[in-house]
Amino acid sequence: MQLTHLRGSRRDIGLAHGRAHAPLIHTSIGVYDRLFQDFVGLDWEQARREAERFGAMIEKRFPAILEEMAGIAEGAGLAFADILTLNCRSEISLTQASGGCSAFALERGGNQWLAQNWDWRADQLDNVVALHIEGDDAVPLVSIGEAGMVAKIGMNAHGIGVCLNAIRSRTCGEGLPIHVALRKILESPDPASARAVATDSRVCSPAHFLVASADGQAAGLEVHPGEPGVLGPRDGAVTHTNHLYDAAVTCQIEDFPRPDSRPRLERLDALLSGLGESAPASEAALFEILADHDNHPQSICRHFNPDQPADERMETLFAVVMNLTERRLTLRHGKPCEATEGLTLTLPFRQA
Repeated sequence: MQLTHLRGSRRDIGLAHGRAHAPLIHTSIGVYDRLFQDFVGLDWEQARREAERFGAMIEKRFPAILEEMAGIAEGAGLAFADILTLNCRSEISLTQASGGCSAFALERGGNQWLAQNWDWRADQLDNVVALHIEGDDAVPLVSIGEAGMVAKIGMNAHGIGVCLNAIRSRTCGEGLPIHVALRKILESPDPASARAVATDSRVCSPAHFLVASADGQAAGLEVHPGEPGVLGPRDGAVTHTNHLYDAAVTCQIEDFPRPDSRPRLERLDALLSGLGESAPASEAALFEILADHDNHPQSICRHFNPDQPADERMETLFAVVMNLTERRLTLRHGKPCEATEGLTLTLPFRQA
């Protein structure tokens, strides 16, 4: 995988993104057209109409990103509605398509780490992109995600990083769509600003954002249209998979996790506790955790499972390990147990 550099105004960034990844964006639309039909019985045109209502929410809370979306659409030869729909795909399919993902933050030896596997449908594997964005009005950042979408998992030059766990739920209200909220977090200068995306802007459908910073702060934010649940570190670690478990949220929001979510969380906790509180962590050791196959097929590293219905098969499509203290992100595209080489990017240090 190659890194795509995007620079300049919001429109410049969007145009360059759309032009660089037009074929992948068109393919991604085909993937989500099938997914919407599989999960919620909507074709792409119907999904575009569903997405319209989120435009006003974005206009109110993060209007600048709409200009970037318009640039992506122009660069890829698509309508703005197509790019808006891609960026609202979680909200459109939230009743069924929970995805997977195992994520953790870990503070060891003066370094703050953040890592996760992204588990999703295998037909989206080749539409993953790595974006290095240097905007005129925002901190430099790197995002690993899907072509045509403004953000997913990444970090910025202030040492703020974020990971994502999908939550399957029928709840949807006022706030930012999940992937737009992730981009706003990635533009945050400090942990307080990053958390304010969840507490002030709010997120219109449930998800888990694992937010950490170079100064050793980490919190799991179980976001939804109301006040988010907050999960603090235990022995320097915060872990999450695809179910809600903060009591302040579970009493308000009903989720429908798949059976593999709790076993993966238990295994993550066991592996991280096995590292020891005083032992220094390493990138290789954390990728080894992400490559774990204990309790397969309900393992952290997820492979094709023929026993699942075809439209529910989720596999690990990439793994990311970030050292926020050193502003370094390493991506392994594909399953971490199979990918021996990765793409590594180090951002310049910036003071908030």
